[in-house]
Amino acid sequence: MTNNNNPLCVDLDGTLIATDLLYEAFFLMLKQYPLGLFFLPFWLLKGKAYLKSRLAEKVEFNWSTLPYREEVLQHIAAARADGRKTVLATASPQVWADGIANQLGCFDLAVGTTETTNLSGKHKAEHLTQLFGEKGFEYAGDTQVDIQVWSHAAGAIVVSNHQSLLRQLSKLSIPVVAHIAPNAASALVYIKALRVHQWLKNLLILVPLLAAHQLTSLQGLVNAGYAFVAFSLCASAVYILNDLLDLESDRQHIRKRKRPFAACTIPLSQGMLLVPVLLIVAFGVSCLLPIQFTMVLFAYFMMTLAYSIRLKKQVIVDVMMLAGLYTMRIIAGAAATTISPSFWLLAFSMFIFLSLAMVKRYSELLITLQANKKEPAGRGYSVEDLPVLMAIGVSSGICSVLILALYINSPETSQMYSNTMWLWLIPPIILYWTSRMWMKAHRGQVDDDPVVFAARDWQSLVVISLTACIFAAALYA
Repeated sequence: MTNNNNPLCVDLDGTLIATDLLYEAFFLMLKQYPLGLFFLPFWLLKGKAYLKSRLAEKVEFNWSTLPYREEVLQHIAAARADGRKTVLATASPQVWADGIANQLGCFDLAVGTTETTNLSGKHKAEHLTQLFGEKGFEYAGDTQVDIQVWSHAAGAIVVSNHQSLLRQLSKLSIPVVAHIAPNAASALVYIKALRVHQWLKNLLILVPLLAAHQLTSLQGLVNAGYAFVAFSLCASAVYILNDLLDLESDRQHIRKRKRPFAACTIPLSQGMLLVPVLLIVAFGVSCLLPIQFTMVLFAYFMMTLAYSIRLKKQVIVDVMMLAGLYTMRIIAGAAATTISPSFWLLAFSMFIFLSLAMVKRYSELLITLQANKKEPAGRGYSVEDLPVLMAIGVSSGICSVLILALYINSPETSQMYSNTMWLWLIPPIILYWTSRMWMKAHRGQVDDDPVVFAARDWQSLVVISLTACIFAAALYA
C-alpha cells in the first residue's frame, strides 16, 4: 500500500514528455551551431553530466512545443488536487528542468543534472531518498534504469509498453500504482517517416531516357532502376534528418506537427540510426552504376544537408535550391544511363521546378496567413511576401513554356521527331497546367508539396498522359 500523502516524483525524458531532450538538444545544436559537433567528443570525455551542461549552454528550447504526455499530466494534477507535493526529477540539466517546471507550473520542486552529477539511476535514487526518505515517494518513470529509483519508492507509475519492465517490478515486489502504455509505432508510421510517397519525385530519373528516346533500352532501364532505388533511399535519409532538425518548427505547423518524429511516435534514437543505414545502402546501390552517378548522389546529399541546416531560412535561395534538387534528379538519371542531358532539358527543368518550388512556399505562407500568423516557423518569409512569390512563380512557369517553344523550333528537334507540328500542342497544355496550379495555390487548394498534389490530381494526370501521347505522335506519326 502506498501513502496518499507521498510526494509524486516524475521523470522527464520519455515519461513526462514523449521525447528525449538530449537528442533534441543534439539536433538543435547541429542546426544552430554545426561546428559545435566537433566539441561533442571532448565534452563527453569529461562525463555525461559535463556534456549535458555544455549543451544546455548552447541551445535554447521552446518549452511550449514539446510533446507532453496528457496521461502523466493528469496524474500530476490529481496529486496536486490531493494536496501532495509534486517533483520533477530528471537527468536533464537543471536549467532544462527549471524551464519545464516554469512552463507547466505544476511542480513544487525541480531537480536535474548538475555539471558534476548526472541525476540518473543510482544518483537520482539517492537524491530522492535523501529528500523524502526510504519508501517516502512515488516515482513515475519509463526505462530499465528507473528500477534503481523504484526500488526506493513507495509506488511506481510505469510509462512504457514493455511488459518485461512490469515483470521486473513484480519480482521486486514494487507496487505499480498506474501503468501508461504509449502506442507502439506501426509499420505504416515508419513508411510515413520514410515519406515513400515522395519517391514519386525520383521518377524524374527516367526523363533523360525519355528525352533521348531510349526508353526501350534494357540496360538503360536497369540502370535507371538502380538509380531510382539509390536516390529514394538517400532522399528518405535526408527527409528523416530534415525532420529531426526541424522538430521545433514542425511542432508549430498545423500539418507537420503530425509527422512521426515531431509527434514522437517514433523515438528520435531510431531516427539517428535510420539515417546512416539508409545512406550506406543508398551509396552501396550506387556502386552498381557509373562513378558519375555516385558523385551526383553525393552532391545531392550535400546540397540537401546545406538546405536543411542553413539555406532553408534564406529567402529566395531556398526555392532556388529546391528547384536545383529537382533538376539534380534529372542529372542523376543522365549520369546513371550515360546520356548527356541537353541544354533545353536542363533550362526547362530549372524554370518549371522553380515555379513549383514557389508554389510550395506560397502554400506554406497561405497556411500561415490563415492561421493568423505573420511568419512561418523556421522560414525567412512573411505573409507580405505572398504577391512577390506568386509573381516570380508565375513568370518562371511562363519562362519554362517559352523555353519549350524555343526547343520545338530548334533545328535539332526536327532531326529527332518525324513530325514536330504535334509538339506545338504541348506548350499550351503546360501553360494551362502551370496556370491552374497557381490558381489552385492562390485558393489554398494545393498541398504544400505540389508534386504530391499533382500525383493525386486527376487533371494533372490527364496532362501528363496527353503530353506523353503527343510526344509519341510526334515521334512516330
